Amino acid sequence: MSHELIARELAGAKEPIVLIYAFNATGKTRLSVAYKDATKDQDGKHAGVYYNAYSEDLFVWDNDPENGETNVQLDIRKSSLNRFHSSLSEDDIRDKLNRFRPTYRFDFIPHDNPEDGIKSVMFFHEVADPKDPNKVSKVPFKISRGEERIFVWCFFLALFDVEGWADKQSSHFFIDDPVSSLDDHNIFITASTIYDLIDEHHDKRKFVITTHHIGFFAILADMLTKGEKASKFKDRTRLCTLSLKNDEVSLESCRNDVFLYHLRLLQVLDGAHATNRVRAYHFALLRQVLENISSFLGVGQFGYVLQQIGISDAEEVATIVNTMSHKKVYYFESDELVPDTMAIFEKVFLGVMEKYQFVLHTTAADSPVQVPEKTAAKAPAESLEPTATKAAKEPARKPCPSK
Repeated sequence: MSHELIARELAGAKEPIVLIYAFNATGKTRLSVAYKDATKDQDGKHAGVYYNAYSEDLFVWDNDPENGETNVQLDIRKSSLNRFHSSLSEDDIRDKLNRFRPTYRFDFIPHDNPEDGIKSVMFFHEVADPKDPNKVSKVPFKISRGEERIFVWCFFLALFDVEGWADKQSSHFFIDDPVSSLDDHNIFITASTIYDLIDEHHDKRKFVITTHHIGFFAILADMLTKGEKASKFKDRTRLCTLSLKNDEVSLESCRNDVFLYHLRLLQVLDGAHATNRVRAYHFALLRQVLENISSFLGVGQFGYVLQQIGISDAEEVATIVNTMSHKKVYYFESDELVPDTMAIFEKVFLGVMEKYQFVLHTTAADSPVQVPEKTAAKAPAESLEPTATKAAKEPARKPCPSK
């Protein structure tokens, strides 16, 4: 098959939500272009809106090398979208960025002609004059690649709300890989923003989402087919893999395939536990592991798994895990754990590891642990003491060869 044939197949698919996993260089961006061409109106106008590599390419850094990078800024190339910029404000973007907890501030720099929209974005820190604390200067700086990707994604999320674009081209959303360069935590948050978009618009629009990131795929697939609102989405969601073999692409159903993302989650949890850096957002990852196990065992509720690992008050613990996994918990206020909550995490995590004997193929010390900057502060000493003591006494698990 070709990307064009697959695009036409997707356009005619009965499922309003299609989630596609594919390795890089398989042609996800090419598929988005083919889908755009296949769904154009008779007069050649776009029927839907798109987020893909072309969207990200509209944002280009001006590093200001001739001035020692003193005025570094992110330029926005002119496009057909510039005419909608006048309806955007910094607050619109901040509203979308809040759940990612950015550590920077930013200002829009408009074109001389307001009709041309936003020329660039300046990211800055505020620095007080040591001689006069009341005198504060904006010091521009270049944000990281991951922060840039998040900003651009949130820029488009805000743009989707502007009248005259997404509400006019209202047939579908095609979203291609918005998680490049993101850490595990921000991948989960990005998945939740797409889930919210689907929840808001699925009755009237089609969604096609492609990604090369198995974690992002697994998270969103679980939200749509196994989550709290799965009854609303699971029969309307198609899970696929896009494969390239011998220069031929194919689209295959993968609803019954095993994606081993749970091992990656367990590595992250193991590393966080061993290094005393468990935070509230780790409950979201722990819950995904519990849901994957319950699915594997053929049951729909992870409370069954809690019973299997010896937790007597499984219903109460399941409620706590659900509460701690909710996005509003871990991106508002502090996400450090109080001693009682830390004890519940240890009880569940260690119970899972003891009961099911997962082979993580890495020692806890080697497990990559990604912690958002604002959550890196130490939790109360009493909540970490038992973990630190046990981690010091127990030898690191040796990696086992793959079977």
